[in-house]
Amino acid sequence: MVSSSDPSRRYRGRVVSFDDVSGLGIVAADDGAAHMFHCISIADGTRTIAVGATVSFVLVSRHGGIEAVDVVYADGDAQR
Repeated sequence: MVSSSDPSRRYRGRVVSFDDVSGLGIVAADDGAAHMFHCISIADGTRTIAVGATVSFVLVSRHGGIEAVDVVYADGDAQR
């Protein structure tokens, strides 16, 4: 489980929820830890992402917690 942020390390996981209205989502890392992200953290600029998509991301400390940023589709997982 990730306990601190390392801006040079990328993590892998799957988007488990995303709300288009609020722009808030949750990504579950491969180690089982869940991390919040906001649509502005989706790297391709689309501001939306498919639930179930395999992604990679960086963890940073923000707003009193650890948040996923620079969220990108991983391993050719097609944008939906």
